[in-house]
Amino acid sequence: MAKLEKATITVLDGAKAGHVIDVLFNPTEYSFDRSNAFKSTAVPGLGSPLIQFINGEADQLSMELFFDDYTDPAAKQTGARKQSVESRIAELANLLNIDRDLHAPPTVRFGWGPLEFAGVIEKLGRKISLFQPDGTPARARVAISFKEYRTLTEQLRTPRRESADKSKRRVIVGADSLWALAAREYKDPAQWKLIADANELDDPRDIAPGQWLYLPPLEDANGHA
Repeated sequence: MAKLEKATITVLDGAKAGHVIDVLFNPTEYSFDRSNAFKSTAVPGLGSPLIQFINGEADQLSMELFFDDYTDPAAKQTGARKQSVESRIAELANLLNIDRDLHAPPTVRFGWGPLEFAGVIEKLGRKISLFQPDGTPARARVAISFKEYRTLTEQLRTPRRESADKSKRRVIVGADSLWALAAREYKDPAQWKLIADANELDDPRDIAPGQWLYLPPLEDANGHA
């Protein structure tokens, strides 16, 4: 019979880097969520707004963890002292606090078998359903959400960004102009002529809201895109 793999939460940086929190009971289920951010721009005369992609959001891992003072499998097997529900919840809640070395909450890794998810704890909700005679929590369900954390170096390695050396299409919105479009896309309003030539515009002012324009890639000093 295969050995039961226990889920863990490991602190990756800060003053408690390397500290491992053992989950009392493995979650019965978990969910992944991911979304994108879009901007809606109303254009006079159109039946619906124009939708423009802004950026991708980070992955989110969510689950519910169960804690019970009266059931601690690890303590029963090893004879070790049981860790109370109150202390387990406090240990997780402390990961939301600002670390003195990082000046921000630490990043953590949730690991369970093949699942490895690095991120920060975004949200922690506690529901207490049983109490000790003195009112101390004895049983709880903790809803926890992790948000993916990726360093700038990791994100720059992924080819999901647009840049001035890539061709793209943009729509004219409101009182937009080729000069403003060139400034946004190429960081140089003087590149309006590049856009005009690519779209065979004899008059750079002859554009209208809702019109799509092709933006060619910029060439470097050696003539390469």
